[in-house]
Amino acid sequence: MAAPALSTPFQPYVYQSPQAAVTPFQILGGEAQIVQVMLKPQDHIVSRSGSLCYMSGSIQVEPTIPNENEAGGFWQWLFGKVNPTTTFVNIGPENGYIGLSAPSLARILPIDLPMFGGEITCQRGAYLCSINDVTLATTTTHRARAGFFGGEGFLMQKLVGQGLAFITAGGSVVQKNLAQGEVLVVDAGCVLAMTSSVKCELKYAASGKWAFLGGEGLLHAHLTGPGVVFIQSLPFPRFAQRIARAVAPPHIRENPRIIIQLGLFALMAYIFVASSLLLADLADL
Repeated sequence: MAAPALSTPFQPYVYQSPQAAVTPFQILGGEAQIVQVMLKPQDHIVSRSGSLCYMSGSIQVEPTIPNENEAGGFWQWLFGKVNPTTTFVNIGPENGYIGLSAPSLARILPIDLPMFGGEITCQRGAYLCSINDVTLATTTTHRARAGFFGGEGFLMQKLVGQGLAFITAGGSVVQKNLAQGEVLVVDAGCVLAMTSSVKCELKYAASGKWAFLGGEGLLHAHLTGPGVVFIQSLPFPRFAQRIARAVAPPHIRENPRIIIQLGLFALMAYIFVASSLLLADLADL
C-alpha cells in the first residue's frame, strides 16, 4: 500500500552536527537509555538533578541550588517552575567520563542547538543534560488558560545557546519539517520539542463530554510552520496512566467516581499543605 502524499513527510530523527570538534558521547541501551559523555580536564556538563548513573573518579559534583528569593521563589517552587540542575566537572589531569540516565523508560536524543537556530522549546521535564553554552528557562504556551485547565503543555522548557543538549522522549520519535503556513494538529502530550519559529496554540479537542468520555486527550496542539517539530509516540503521563488503570482494583475501574473522590481529597490536602507553607513563609517576614 502506497504511503499518503505529504508536502513535508515525517521522518525519523537523525543527529547531525556541523561542528568540527564534536564532544564524544555514546547513547547506550534500548528503551531506558544512558548517555555516556567524555569530559576533558576542566570540562563540565550540566544535568537535570537525579540523572547520575555512574562517573569516573576524577569527576566532581557541584549542585546548583535555585535562589528562592528571586522572582517569587516560593510560587515557582509551588507550581514546579524551578529547574534544579547539577554540574559535573572533570578536575583530574586526564579525560574522564560520566553516564547520565533517562528518568523513565525513555530514549535520549542529542540536539545540536546551532542546527535549529540556537533555540528550541521542549516539553517540560524533557531536558536531561547539556554541554557548553546552553541556558535552560521555563516558558508557557500562548493560551495559558487552556494549558492550566487541560493539565498538558502549560509549562514548557526553552533551551537557548550554541551548545549540545540531550532531551528524553517516550516511545518512537519522528521529525516533521513544517512548510510556511502548514498546520499540524498533535495531541498536546505528544509534542516533544519544536523550533522557535513554530507557532503553537492549544485548543480543546471538542466538547468537554467528548474529551473525557471519548478516550482522547483534552487538548490538541495546533502547530503552524515554518519550523521543525519532534513528536513522541508514548509520553510518560500516558504510559503511567495506562499502568495505573491496569493495576487498579476492579471496584475502582468499574466505579470511576471513586477516582474523582480521591482526586478531590488529594487536592484538598495539597491546598492545606501549600497554605501552611505560605503562612509559615509570611510569618518569617
